[in-house]
Amino acid sequence: MLIQLFLYKYKKGDAMFVKKIAIAAALLGATAAQAATVFSDDFNADTDALNAFTFMGGWSVTNGTVDIIGPTGGFDLIPGNGYYIDLDGSSGDAGVFSNSVSVMAGTSYTLSFSLAGNHRGGSDSVTVNFGTSSQVVNLNAADPFQTYSLNYVAAANGSATFSFANAGGDNVGALLDNVVVTSVPEPATYGMLLGGLGLLGVAARRRRNG
Repeated sequence: MLIQLFLYKYKKGDAMFVKKIAIAAALLGATAAQAATVFSDDFNADTDALNAFTFMGGWSVTNGTVDIIGPTGGFDLIPGNGYYIDLDGSSGDAGVFSNSVSVMAGTSYTLSFSLAGNHRGGSDSVTVNFGTSSQVVNLNAADPFQTYSLNYVAAANGSATFSFANAGGDNVGALLDNVVVTSVPEPATYGMLLGGLGLLGVAARRRRNG
């Protein structure tokens, strides 16, 4: 209906209408590109557990263990942050802590997360993966929680795994909290509409000036 009305106004030479529609399409495209949260977990729905394998956020642990620590179990290493994850559990083997989200082809996703040093000595190295993207975060023991991010653009519809793996296996790992995945759809439809309207607008101006 909008396109039909546009074509009618275009044929009538209504340049002001053409301009208004172009502006509206641009604004609509900008709105469509707003980031949306597709996953979020601050671990506060969980409770203290050493060598944990059950999590309210649907996480899984492979190749070792992680601990859920916080205000009620005697291992609150950074008070005031609720519950969070010690990425090297209490079994002498650091686990790979992972989850996944559904993704759409061509959509850009951002994984944001808070990491802190182990607060017990030494240093830690955490490998973070998201889809085909990867990064390594190195932390000193006393480092406070800091927010990091990792971007991934989905090549196809399906699911993308994100994971955190602490190097070593000494029962002393980096601390993880506030994991969030957001998406920003590519506004291809609106971009095409805006481009088409722009071309028609140029044609209308040329016809009036011709």
